Amino acid sequence: MELTNSFEALLQLFAPAFTAPSFVTFRLLMTGWILSTRHRYVTDLIVSSDSVGHGHFSDYHRFFSQAAWKIDDLWRLLAKLIVDRLIGKNAVVVLAGDDTLCRKRGLGIFGTGMHHDALSSSKSRKVCHWGHDWVDLCIVIVHPWWAPSKVFSLPICMRLYRNRQGLTKGKNKKVKRLTAAQKKAASTRTKRAAAQKRQAKANAKKNRQGSESPHKTRPELMAEMITLVASWFPDRQFVLVVDSLYSGKSVLSKLPDNFDLIGPVHSKAALYHPAPEATAVRRGPRRKKGERLPDVKSWEKDSSKWSTHHFDQYGLRGSLQTKTNTGLYYKAGNDRLLRFVISRDTVGDRPTRIFYSTNVDLKAREILSLFSLRWSIEVTHFDCKQHLGLEDAANRKEQAVKRTAPMAMFLHSLTVVWYASDGHKDFQIPDRPWYWWKTEPSFADMLTTLRRKSWEDKLSTVSLDTTQREDNLNLLTYLATLAG
Repeated sequence: MELTNSFEALLQLFAPAFTAPSFVTFRLLMTGWILSTRHRYVTDLIVSSDSVGHGHFSDYHRFFSQAAWKIDDLWRLLAKLIVDRLIGKNAVVVLAGDDTLCRKRGLGIFGTGMHHDALSSSKSRKVCHWGHDWVDLCIVIVHPWWAPSKVFSLPICMRLYRNRQGLTKGKNKKVKRLTAAQKKAASTRTKRAAAQKRQAKANAKKNRQGSESPHKTRPELMAEMITLVASWFPDRQFVLVVDSLYSGKSVLSKLPDNFDLIGPVHSKAALYHPAPEATAVRRGPRRKKGERLPDVKSWEKDSSKWSTHHFDQYGLRGSLQTKTNTGLYYKAGNDRLLRFVISRDTVGDRPTRIFYSTNVDLKAREILSLFSLRWSIEVTHFDCKQHLGLEDAANRKEQAVKRTAPMAMFLHSLTVVWYASDGHKDFQIPDRPWYWWKTEPSFADMLTTLRRKSWEDKLSTVSLDTTQREDNLNLLTYLATLAG
């Protein structure tokens, strides 16, 4: 089974990232991933792509765990494809960054740990679940002509976050009861091992200068991906919108020259006026920052005038009042000048918040409008889990884990690119009297259009020769099985 020719042409663009045998396996797995309506286990992908009997099934498992290809090469080719086809030549590229939890059950799966579950948590109750925490970076497509009222976040890079417990996790083993002599010998060995461990720790502390810790936080992973994307597009200008987790020092201090950052400021963060001009009279080192800016409550109550903005756009609707100022977020960005915006909702229940932008020329309305685009990444996470099996991967080895789940995000972006290029010609609005105002596609509609177009192309090649009746019947049965 093959997908429609226009989608196969897109898959062909990624051939340079693989060897010839691996690319054949890649095409078959991606075909199965798109056509499958069940779990995205490797065995299900083999069945959905009608590849049973074409080589041993272990070859498909080894594609993720052992084959010689790099996931970042795929991301680079995908990012260039999105920028070339969906972004204007001189337009600023908007990026959104966030993380998402993929729940797992197995204790032996590489990289799993306990992570905060934002979907199940509330203000009064925090919930954690066992699984993978993926940090991802997306290109935001704003109001395209084929969906004027929608905003899409297309993943272009992912990293697996491992907390400190996950780096040292292991299964608890039952200890057998020991005799007195065995306990004494074990105690001696334990004391000797503890002394050796302390000495090794002291030696490592002396030689650790300049060495990197094996643990990387989520903001550090985000900074790593930003640096990678900046190296792919040295001549493009980017704007990154993030939530409060990624607006601190780890990201802001490592921001590339062609990146601007927009994010919220913690309500208790210390903000300052720029450092005053140095004078010949004053002795000592030059001041690095000026007087402290007022906090949220003080700024909200001061005598400066509010500006009112009316929004009716994706992720931001209603009226907001704003005040602006320029200054330093010294703890995060040192002496980098930032534009601060405080916003309050006079009608709804949005809390009063402070946002900042590294581009001081942006106005308050532009900063809030760009930040509102970040919500589209949450929709992407939902679509990938609901329709592409982001949480289904059951791999155990490190290489396989880091390659399999990102394929769901990869196919999400590729499906949207296909729809924007060719798929919109075949889109059919479902006949639903209870949803008569629907005129634009969701991601589920794009995926359905891709499947339907692929089945139509396959059925159009069915021979009417009676000698091939059995093969045609098997094909129809196979397609009906996929649809069901």
